[in-house]
Amino acid sequence: MTVAAPDPASTRPPPPGAARLFLAMLWRDLLMMSRRLPSAVAQTLVQPFFLLLVLGTVLTELGYLRPDHAQVLLPGIVALASFLGAAQATALNMVFEFQITRELDDRLLAPGPTSVVALAKMTFGALRGLLSGLVTLPFGGLLLSVGWEWAALPLLAGLLVLASAAGAAAGMVLGTVVPPDRISVAFAVAVVPMTFTGSTQFPLPLLGDFPAFQVVCALNPLTYASESLRAVTAPTVPHLPLPVSVVVLAACAVLAGWAGVRGFRRRALQ
Repeated sequence: MTVAAPDPASTRPPPPGAARLFLAMLWRDLLMMSRRLPSAVAQTLVQPFFLLLVLGTVLTELGYLRPDHAQVLLPGIVALASFLGAAQATALNMVFEFQITRELDDRLLAPGPTSVVALAKMTFGALRGLLSGLVTLPFGGLLLSVGWEWAALPLLAGLLVLASAAGAAAGMVLGTVVPPDRISVAFAVAVVPMTFTGSTQFPLPLLGDFPAFQVVCALNPLTYASESLRAVTAPTVPHLPLPVSVVVLAACAVLAGWAGVRGFRRRALQ
């Protein structure tokens, strides 16, 4: 009696589920980041350090800024570190892995939806942004001698997660819309306008005498990250209502994330 050889396809292990594939990709990115954690933290602190030092300490000591300006500045710089840190980690790393290391080509061969790869990259970028915010917050508080209520820390951490998610989604959109050979220039050009129209150094409600500039700032999602953190760390400073900032940030994260995943699919097929 002849026994049929088993079909090789039937002996293969089943392909991993989408959740397992997502966690595996995210874990690999986190493992690679942990190996160069000191340099990642150093890159995180350079821009916030000089902004906090010059605007929060030097100009205040010279009398060009009010002493209470530190309460306005700190939440804005923390929001900037979280939002832009997530956007940069998502956009630049994705282009680097698409064009230079070709690592994403290997990931796209994994047995799973393409959207899982995009979501893993956005989640990693959001975690990088969250790390930037968590490092900048206590560092800036010590530098500017600004404190906050410990009871507000859970809400503050949640807002940093939301700001980082919105930044990562925006970075995915930027990384899929801009041609790969121009992404560094595009990101560098976008950083300065976004920084100075994101209400990082002033509250949005106080721009009533500058309505055109107020509208421009209102179109910047970073504004709502700054205003939400300001509402928690400096509630006596004029700010947008916290629910408004949270809803706008969440909408930006969802809509930009959806657009970024669609753009990633198109880029993957090229």
